[in-house]
Amino acid sequence: MSGMIQEEPLIFERSADGRSGVDLPAPPPHAPRLGQLKPRADIGLPNLSEPEMVRHYTRLSRQNFGIDSVFYPLGSCTMKHNPRLNEKTARLPGFADIHPLQPVSTVQGALEAMEQLSGWLLTLTGMAAVTLTPAAGAHGEFCGMSAIKAALTARGEARGKVLVPESAHGTNPATAAALGFEVVAIPARADGRVDASDVAQRLDENTAAIMLTNPNTCGLFEGDTCAIAAAVHEAGAYFYGDGANYNALVGRVRPADLGMDVMHINLHKTFSTPHGGGGPGSGPVVFSERLAAFVPVPYVTRAGERLALVEDDDAARKDGVTSLGRLRAFHGQMGMFVRALTYMLSHGGDGLYQVSGDAVLNANYILARLKDVMSAPYPGPCMHEALFDDTFLKDTGVTTLDIAKALLDAGFHPMTMYFPLVAPGAFLIEPTETESRETLDEFIEALRDLAAKARAGEKDWFAGAPYSTPRRRLDEVRAARNPVLRWKKGA
Repeated sequence: MSGMIQEEPLIFERSADGRSGVDLPAPPPHAPRLGQLKPRADIGLPNLSEPEMVRHYTRLSRQNFGIDSVFYPLGSCTMKHNPRLNEKTARLPGFADIHPLQPVSTVQGALEAMEQLSGWLLTLTGMAAVTLTPAAGAHGEFCGMSAIKAALTARGEARGKVLVPESAHGTNPATAAALGFEVVAIPARADGRVDASDVAQRLDENTAAIMLTNPNTCGLFEGDTCAIAAAVHEAGAYFYGDGANYNALVGRVRPADLGMDVMHINLHKTFSTPHGGGGPGSGPVVFSERLAAFVPVPYVTRAGERLALVEDDDAARKDGVTSLGRLRAFHGQMGMFVRALTYMLSHGGDGLYQVSGDAVLNANYILARLKDVMSAPYPGPCMHEALFDDTFLKDTGVTTLDIAKALLDAGFHPMTMYFPLVAPGAFLIEPTETESRETLDEFIEALRDLAAKARAGEKDWFAGAPYSTPRRRLDEVRAARNPVLRWKKGA
């Protein structure tokens, strides 16, 4: 036990016969209706009283790291504060309690929220069409690249090659490969950016697209984006924009003006909806005029004062849309739409402009205050995230993982480690725009202290960290390869 954090046995181990949180009468005699399916044993649920159960899960919850309790500087993840106004709005009747199979006439308000969100996304990006249905960023990538493939097919071309920077998110090459494309890696220049002339040399009549993130995964602005777009279009290919880092550009730069043909947007990153734990995500995709005819169904359409959903390919064709068909059963994450729209309306255009500016300011503050004790692999300022490598740990015997584990004792969730792969032993720090200078200073001083400890030869101390967490350092390789996923009595 550490303070009020108790060593917590499994709920099955706390179980005792005869305990229950409810008092139900014995079921009356009845004829089973499961045919040949008969129970083979007790269901195996633990027996606890209501107070025991509530305290068990409450104590477990206190052992979680989360954005509501600590600074969460995961690079490339944009783990920022979620305004409670968003949550309140998403819980309003008419949003929280609707069903996707309700008649359209009964959900006009929800459709109007979807229409407004679509309008904001088109205005902010300068694009011509949008789909809200993708469930997350990777799903959005699949949607956007499927549109590119469909457009090429409509042109009677079977181009098979996609260019992807070496620093890209892993979902970029995975998506291209899943759609049958050959992935060609593009190396970065010494300054961490893609060179337009290098891209031009790799373009040919078999190139279908380039997938480029801007700012890139090193936290750097790709200054050659317009030149790259021009070369890609000259070759008859398409420009897929990975919008994972749009938080650094929102309200300031329209992706369409950079020459992008299609881009996914992570609502849970850029527009502040709950993030982590596997979801809920939302990855709308915006399309330029070149690809607008391939937007998937369903999408919202307006006829006078009434709104409707175009839900099948035949109906889409009447709008001049050669739809990709459906990407999922229903219309997307309604709760995420409401949260994102609330965020946009509460900020306004000027507020969103400040969001991206503050995100970049905070990251550069961290970079400026740490680059004398940690090693930054690329010169100059960054965008919304600061990247360091492990050069400053050379000959200390201390690793990137050691620093991350020791940060837990300082009360901070570690930054993203070992990504992007182009920076050895990478530390990728994204403070987001919602953190105060005081919080950033505390985090910076913790890292400066750890860097000093590493240089002072405290290798053995680092090897034992963390010391104050409910669990000490685990054998993570063994846990990943041989997970114990089921409790067995007596095991």
